[in-house]
Amino acid sequence: MSEFAFEPVHGLPENLPPGEALRWQGAPHWRVLARRAFHARTVAFYFGLLILIQFAYLLLGGGAGLKEAVLAAFWLFLLGGLAVGILVLLAWLYSRSTVYSITDRRLVIRFGVALPMAVNIPFKIVESAGLRTYPDGSGDIPLVLGSGQKVSYLIMWPNVRPWRFSNAQPMLRAIPDAKNVAEILAEALHSATADTDTEADEAAVPRSSGSTDTGKLETAAAKAGGR
Repeated sequence: MSEFAFEPVHGLPENLPPGEALRWQGAPHWRVLARRAFHARTVAFYFGLLILIQFAYLLLGGGAGLKEAVLAAFWLFLLGGLAVGILVLLAWLYSRSTVYSITDRRLVIRFGVALPMAVNIPFKIVESAGLRTYPDGSGDIPLVLGSGQKVSYLIMWPNVRPWRFSNAQPMLRAIPDAKNVAEILAEALHSATADTDTEADEAAVPRSSGSTDTGKLETAAAKAGGR
């Protein structure tokens, strides 16, 4: 039994209500997450540079012999390998425990290695969405929430846009085929906004058949590459 075996639907804390359909479901790619969120490659480069500097110093200026310099560099190599290994393991665990679900009404982010939790983000509180892609096709999709709507940066990390502490933006992070996912999200946002505007028009003027105004909605597709 896994830690998420209690879920009635994979990635969701409860069954979807009648009339709501699941459009897409996915998770961060652990290799991309290791590079982009945990900076494992940067840490590996840092330790590699330290090893070269220490080896050169001991061999050329420190008065140590080749054996002593190699031994010192070897221990630093082990320390660096341990640090990078821990970061990669954390990325794998976060990837395994995170599920992004897009329905026709909301985005659900299930996350948490030790303490699983889920955050529901209804499309009606989403002000705009962005898209940032990388050469391998993966990417990030941050969501800007409306005024008065907030999420916790610390609790939701790494599923938030980096460095936005005071006004945290929930984000689908390190997802494969990000452009296609952005199009799915954009369509869902557009449909949800159109339905909301139609309901509002009908409530205000029950017999009117006025058109739906979605011109102010900034979808993920329209914002592609802008963040």
